[in-house]
Amino acid sequence: MIPPVPLALPPPERAALLLDVDGTLLDIAPAPDLVVVPPDLPDVLRTLRARLGGALGLISGRPVEQVEALFPDVAQAVAGEHGGAIRHAPGARLDRAALPAAPADWLEVAERLVAAHPGTLLERKACGFVLHYRQAPDSGPAMGAALRQLVAGSPEFAVLASHMAWELRPSGADKGQAVAALMRAPPFAGRLPVFAGDDVTDRDAIAAAERLGGIGLWVPDVFGTPAGVRAWLARLAAEGW
Repeated sequence: MIPPVPLALPPPERAALLLDVDGTLLDIAPAPDLVVVPPDLPDVLRTLRARLGGALGLISGRPVEQVEALFPDVAQAVAGEHGGAIRHAPGARLDRAALPAAPADWLEVAERLVAAHPGTLLERKACGFVLHYRQAPDSGPAMGAALRQLVAGSPEFAVLASHMAWELRPSGADKGQAVAALMRAPPFAGRLPVFAGDDVTDRDAIAAAERLGGIGLWVPDVFGTPAGVRAWLARLAAEGW
């Protein structure tokens, strides 16, 4: 069943659509490089982007380059690494926040943790890393505890729970800041943000959208699954929003 529009949305000429990627647009996969983009989704998003005067952005924990590879010529702007890097327009320079990188010895600890827990996966990022344990769920508590111990006494870093994963990242950027940064620049400026996300890191973006007078949509409560999000977006595209 295609879900109804969850709330009265601003008209397209007043709205900006901001979307998380993994767990919102795309189903979670066993590994980040195994996600599948449904073949009709890019055209749905391009249709909405045109209706919104270009004001469609993607906000992800992934690097910007990965998001662009998954969704070529789809978004006007892409924020990656939880707001640590932003490309405000296609072909524009990549703006990076001044964030510290995780020390090399922390990465060595992460590599040892993965070696000690078969089935887990280390995903390196520009300033931090993610430990995925979807294929070894019993490893989750021990890996989380190890990372929290690693950053204890280092307030410039945080450990966040994600979908069967633990992410160690700098504390100086979050998706709420990414929403605010996108909404300051055209074609988003002056519009009302509509953000949809599903993970703990998306709570900041939802709060930021609401502070700006827009709407924050928590995927598990409103849509249930990414399939529900995709059906809603297809309906919006078909009905002329």
